[in-house]
Amino acid sequence: MSKKQNKQKQKQKQKQKQKKNFPWVFVAFGGVLIITAIFFFARQNGGGGGTPAITVDQQKIDYGYVQFGNNKTFTIKVTNAGSGVLRFNEKPYIQVVEGC
Repeated sequence: MSKKQNKQKQKQKQKQKQKKNFPWVFVAFGGVLIITAIFFFARQNGGGGGTPAITVDQQKIDYGYVQFGNNKTFTIKVTNAGSGVLRFNEKPYIQVVEGC
């Protein structure tokens, strides 16, 4: 082999080493950091803290006697009287009490 061929082979080996030595560890670590940051920003309350407090303008609605098949409607105003963000973990429900 000539010196020229040896130099070419050495350059090829160096290029292969450079390709193998790509810093995948740093890329993976950066990806984990980005995902973690997104998770923490998504979980923030937005208001910077505080405590939410739910208030309802009517605790009880009494229509008296209503015959079966007749519809009655009413409006309830629900507000957040606290300083934090009010979130519902489940769908709100209304309990209908008969005979009260």
